[in-house]
Parts: sequence; structure tokens; C-alpha cells
Amino acid sequence: MIEICFRHLNALLPNSRLLAVVLMVIPLTAVPLQAQQTNAPRSAIQDVLNKRCVVCHGCYDAPCQLKLSSPDGLSRGASKTKVYDSARLDDAPMTRLGIDAKTAPEWRQRDFFAVTESNNGPSVLEQLLRAGRNNDFKLGAALPDRLNISPLRKNSCPMPSEMGDYLDDHPLGGMPFATAPLPDADYQKLLSWAKADAPPDETPTVLPETSIEHIEKIETFLNNGQLKAKLTARYIYEHLFLAHLHLEDDTSRTFFRLIRSRTPTGEPPDEIASRRPFDDPGGDFFYRLVPLGDTILHKEHIVYEIGPKRLERYKSLFLASDWEIDALPHYSIDAGGNPLSTFRAIPARSRYQFLLDDALYFVRSFIRGPVCYGQVAVNVIEDRFWVTFLAPDADLSVTDNAYLEEAIPILELPLAKVEGKISNRLKSFLTLGPIKYQELRQSRYAAETAQNGGPTYQDIWDGDGNNIDARLTVFRNFSSASVVPGFSGAVPETAWVIDFPLFERIYYNLVAGFDVFGNVEHQLTTRIYMDSLRREGERNFLAFLPRDLRDPLHESWYQGPLVSLVDRWKERKLDTSSPTGIRFQTGQPKSEFLTELLQIEPRLWPVSDPINRCSAGQCAATDTIEGRLRPLTATPAPFAKFLPDIALLLVKTDAETKIFTLVHDKAHSNVAFIFNEDLRRDPENDSLTVLPGQFSSYPNFVFKVSDANVAAFVDAVRDVRTQKDYLRVVEQFGIRRTDPSFWSMLDLVQAGLDAQDTIQAGLLDINRYRDPKPLDPIERLFEYTFSVD
Repeated sequence: MIEICFRHLNALLPNSRLLAVVLMVIPLTAVPLQAQQTNAPRSAIQDVLNKRCVVCHGCYDAPCQLKLSSPDGLSRGASKTKVYDSARLDDAPMTRLGIDAKTAPEWRQRDFFAVTESNNGPSVLEQLLRAGRNNDFKLGAALPDRLNISPLRKNSCPMPSEMGDYLDDHPLGGMPFATAPLPDADYQKLLSWAKADAPPDETPTVLPETSIEHIEKIETFLNNGQLKAKLTARYIYEHLFLAHLHLEDDTSRTFFRLIRSRTPTGEPPDEIASRRPFDDPGGDFFYRLVPLGDTILHKEHIVYEIGPKRLERYKSLFLASDWEIDALPHYSIDAGGNPLSTFRAIPARSRYQFLLDDALYFVRSFIRGPVCYGQVAVNVIEDRFWVTFLAPDADLSVTDNAYLEEAIPILELPLAKVEGKISNRLKSFLTLGPIKYQELRQSRYAAETAQNGGPTYQDIWDGDGNNIDARLTVFRNFSSASVVPGFSGAVPETAWVIDFPLFERIYYNLVAGFDVFGNVEHQLTTRIYMDSLRREGERNFLAFLPRDLRDPLHESWYQGPLVSLVDRWKERKLDTSSPTGIRFQTGQPKSEFLTELLQIEPRLWPVSDPINRCSAGQCAATDTIEGRLRPLTATPAPFAKFLPDIALLLVKTDAETKIFTLVHDKAHSNVAFIFNEDLRRDPENDSLTVLPGQFSSYPNFVFKVSDANVAAFVDAVRDVRTQKDYLRVVEQFGIRRTDPSFWSMLDLVQAGLDAQDTIQAGLLDINRYRDPKPLDPIERLFEYTFSVD
């Protein structure tokens, strides 16, 4: 599920090798506690870099690995080596900024080259800025057809000695790439800075004494030497190693990262660079919190609050529980391959409640955490679905330790690779594991149902009366995904009910156990395993519905002759004999069940969606902007298939500019396969969801209208039946990459996101901002030819 993408690049790769999932472990620079704060611009030049450069050059998907989000990334420079090379047969050397090498000379030994030095003439950076200024784009028009803006394009990554040939061969290859010229003031600042060899600004910012005290208390808790505390700390670390930790009650945008350090509290941190969080640290270590030194990017920003209240919660969940251990489990690939076994000494209820306490954070970590470019398992999930969680008291893995112990041996994840051959674990997982677990779970829950009459609404976690994370909506937007609290949009085609074993395995499959530098076997099996996990969540949901509806509903999700063959291989027959404990009152049980869940603790989340899902008295009034946008959500929606995955609509009123997100929900006959997604698309059943505000890290296009023209915009979109019709909407209301207002528009959009939630906001990414054309060649090629990343 996981901000998760797969495409097939046979047409682009000469060896036609398979590309699998590409997910990443996010690198962030570790600095001493007394050093720089984070996120806030360190200077005027960093502010310009953030708004004009980091929007493309900020993560592993940064072209040529040139990260401009921190001084360390600038000094490291660029590389011709791709992070995303899923055809590789061997694991690649890791290039995590601030972790795998610390100085420019160390990076030079890893084949990174400077882009800011001007020893023998203008630097690479200066030349690219000047070339970008000379691009002869027609403002407001589509880009030249010869200019490839696909995120899958091959980057040249010229070294200083190659710049002349590069600019001769790529006259439109200046920076910023394929956009309108920068505003004059920004361009002059960047050019002057580049001509001066781009001096970094590393002015330290001293943390408040109260923050240092809180950090020392957190580190003291995590470094407790007792065995019980050590296992607890390891469990917490393996689940928070990618978190952007924010101190409780701190109103500043200061975030921290949890690391394993060779040095204790009070000394400069010295991070142990391990491939995965459960790898052997190689000796004694200490858990440390270090400030984030990079610009905060929305696509990797996963916020987790920590402080005194959180420590008390840890004590209550873990240390006050009645359990003991005689020895700590080993660090190994096996530990990540079966976390339910590694941490079996900790009560399952404590572990599950830990996950539920911050369910949005953990589901968001599936999406944002390990990735920056495409997401593992994006095409393994539906375009929009709702997520709930099994209540701990209804979860046999929590209430019956014998059940969990019986399940553990068959709940291994496919992480290991032995001597270049497919591991025994992989063989077991591909042939036996999922079916064995389905059989075990189905038989044991059927026995429970025979005693209690079947699952009811009370078996769905209600958020303990105060947690809005109990209801979530996941959006898949072709090459990315997002999650928001509450149930957004119309009643979806599918829904998941996640229990403890499923929650833990998704996390270790997509986050803790995923290696962006891993080989093709690792990346492919991650995707295949996620297919089984999706099916598990769907089957859990079906158990709450009437028996006679389960098979037909399941078949509607998995249409096509090939799917039935796959089901015979990796699926056990659905349980259609065990009853549900719910007495349904309508002829639409799926909708009734899902919407009734919102009536449980209705003060926590909206019961209706006034734009997309409402009844009389609940819908947005027709004289409001929201009410005038409602017709876009009606079905059928023959116009929807022409729209980008994520479009933003800016509505200018007398008082403000309101921002809405237009979500293209794509229909599929099934999402059961990695390849050839276009063969399973059902565009005539596509639809549109309209939400106030923003949630996606990747805007694909922006429309701008006045309040008075909202109805005209809606009518124009609803009249679209061809690409030519859509282009008329673009010309009338759209802001192209070459539009003179492109950068000011982007500033407005970013300011809107920042205003939504200061702590949760981060810099948007424009690598996927589209350029609509009559035949849309790049977008069509990008979207429908390729099914695997």
C-alpha cells in the first residue's frame, strides 16, 4: 500500500529485464544536537533552492542523485549511477546521504562528481542555470514533442568535462527542466550564488534547553539496560527508524530521527550504517535522536509525536505488562523475515495497540516512508479504498496466544536470498505460506463464529473513543499513493479490515524489510507478497457481509479468466458458510456496513461527505463552491478518464484562494498482476472524487478559476469526451509548465499546503507535473505501456 508503483519498461531496456518495485530507505543527515535546526530555510539562497530546485532534486528520485535539500547533498554532487535499477541481479552499494559516506572525498570515491566547482570554467550548476534561461519555450504552450519529461526518462548526468557536448545534444536540457523561466529575482540569486561556487550555509541553530532535556529523557528510556527494556526499545526503533520525530507541545518545525549510534548521550552521534533496521549493529550501540538537516519533503514526511506523554504510554504498554525474557533475540535477516517471532515475548496486545495508537502514521509509512519514486505495490491496490482495523478483543492473535504461536511459522516474509538462488523461504511463501495461513485463520475464526454468531460492528476498532486513525482512506494515484483520516469520497469498490498479523507483516514487507538498493528478486517478491496481503485485508472485510454476497463481490473485484487460475494457486476458497453477526436493514449491505461504521463515535469523523457522498440535508449547498463542484462526482463520468491522476483546482474568491483536489479514480477489472495494467483498465467506469485542500505529494496539473467561473469550469469538464475537448479545458483554465505564472502558482499551492497543517506540511514534488498534448504521447506511454516500476 504503500506514497508505491510498478511499470514494465521492456520497451526502454535493451535487455528487456524485469523491473520490480522500487522503494527506498530515506537518507537524512545526522547532526549534533547543538547543530542546525531543520526544515526552516537556512538562508535566502536555501529558500530559493527549496522553491525552485528541491521541488525536483530532493530524494532518491532526484535526477542524477543530485540532492539540493541540504549542504551535504550539494557538496556530494551528482552521479551517473541510478538508484532505481530494478533489473540488477545483485544488491547495489548504498548511497544514503549522511549515512553511507560523510565527506565529499568519500563520495568522490563512490563516483559522485562536483557540480559547483569552477576551477576550469563555469561550474555544471552555473551552465545549467544559464541554459535553462535560454530555453525558447513558447510561454503558455505545450512543450516541444522532442522533450521527454517522463520520470522514467534516461538522464545524461554530464560531468564538468562533458557539459559542452551535453548542451549541444540537449539544447533544452537547462535547469529548471522543462518549465517557464524562473522569476528574475530568483534567477539572479541562484546565478550569483553558483558563480561563487555555491557556498553552503551551515549556520548552526542551538536547540532550546527544554528540547535537549526531553531528548535526553527519551534516550535514557530507550537505552535502559534491562533485557525487557532492551527488547522494547528495539521494537520501537524498528518501527520508528524512518519517523520524523516531533517533540510534544513543540510548535516549531523541528524534527528528529532515531538512530543507532556508537556513541552515548552527550557525545556527537556516530550512526551505524546498516542496510536494514534489524541488521546486526556489530557491537554495543546507543539509541540517539538527531535533528533532521534536510529540507522537509512532503513525500517522505512521516510525523510521529514523542515526549513525556509518549514515554508513559510506552511504559504502560510494554514495561508494565506481565512478561519476561531470559535472552534477547538475534539480529539477522530472519528477524525481519518474521517479526512476529522475533518479538513474541512482548504481548501481542501491547504490540497491536502500539500500531493502532498511530495507525495513520504506520499506514503513511507504507506509502511515504521507504520511497520517493514510484511506490512498491502501487498497482497492487485499488485506486481508492477504505481501511478499518479489527478490535483487539476480536483478534485471535491478541486473545489466544496458542493461535498466534501456531500461525508464526507460516507468517514469514520473503526477505532472504541465499547464494544467488531463490531461498527456501521464498519457495515456501510462493507455494504454501499464504494458503496455509488462510486455512488456519479461516478454520479458527469459523469456530469462533459458531460460538458467538459472527462478527459485528463491535469487532471493528472504534478508536478507543478518541482516535481518528480508526477510519482511513487510501488513494492510489497511478505512480503514487496517499492516505487521509476518515472515509473520503463515495462508497468504494473495496475495503480492508486489518488485524495484528496483517498490520505487522505489511510494515515489515514495505518498510522495515524493503531495500531500495536490493536486487530484482527482493523487489519482485515484495510486490508479489503484497498481493497476498491485500487479498487478506479484503477477505477480512468480506467476513462481515452476508454469506451470499461474499463470492459475487469478490468476483467483481477479480474479473478475467487468468485471475481464476491465480486464485487456484494462491487463494483458498472464501468462507461462505460462517454467518455475519450483523442484521442488515437495506439491500446494499456493503454500503450499509461501511457507512454505519461512521455512526460509531461520529464526533471523531464526518459521517457524510458533502461533496461526494451525502443525502438530503447533508450535501453542500448549491450556492457554495463545494456545492457547485458536486456534479463532477456524479456517475457515470465519461470525462474522468481524460483527467490526470491528481489535479488541483484553485478557486479565487474576493477574500482568498481556495484549493481543491480532483482525484481521478481509475477502474480496473482486477489489480492482481504486475504487468500490462492497460489490459485490465476499465476507463468507462472511472470516476472523480473532489476533496477540499491537498493531500498528495505530487500535483499532476493545476486549474485556476474565479469564484464566478466555477460552474463554467464544471460544465466544461463534464462535456469532455475526447482529448481535444480536454485540451480546450486546459487552454481555458489550466496552468501549463510553460505558463508565465507557473512559479507563482506553485508558491500559492505550497503556501496553501503549509497553512493546512504546519507540522504535517512539506515541500511538494513537481517531477510528475504533466504537459497535456493532443495525443498525450508521454503521458499515455508512461501510464499505459508500463505496468511495473
